[in-house]
Amino acid sequence: MIETLIEFFQDYYYWLLALHIISFISWMAGMFYLPRLFVYHTRLEVGSDASEMFKEMERKLLRIIINPAMIATWVFGLALSFGQDSWNAGGWFYVKFAAVLAMSGFHGYLSYWRRAFYRDQNEKSEKFFRMVNEVPTLLMFLIVFMVILKPF
Repeated sequence: MIETLIEFFQDYYYWLLALHIISFISWMAGMFYLPRLFVYHTRLEVGSDASEMFKEMERKLLRIIINPAMIATWVFGLALSFGQDSWNAGGWFYVKFAAVLAMSGFHGYLSYWRRAFYRDQNEKSEKFFRMVNEVPTLLMFLIVFMVILKPF
């Protein structure tokens, strides 16, 4: 059974890779955009029509785009890793895996902050969200460099 699954992953490697890249791009698009929405949301008066609109935009972005894209990224990434025995590929794989775990953790923080905005209980500043907006970019650089360069 396991051998059949691994063989399937190997036979459809390029399909899985394409789907993994597409889902990763979608995940990153949302991860770049949601903190930017938070930056603008901090400027709005609580309870205003604009604030309520931002709450809806943030909720839909997270639920319709970011969450499914993250799940797909993990599913296709794990399928690729098992099909190619990446667990024995070297240190680069573990650095990449740790960075993806960190990205997933940051995703969790975005969800937490979105709920704070939804409850009108955000305590973070515009400057804070401007700074954390760079986290996905830094992690993305690390992930892509590890995958392409495989430095160790």
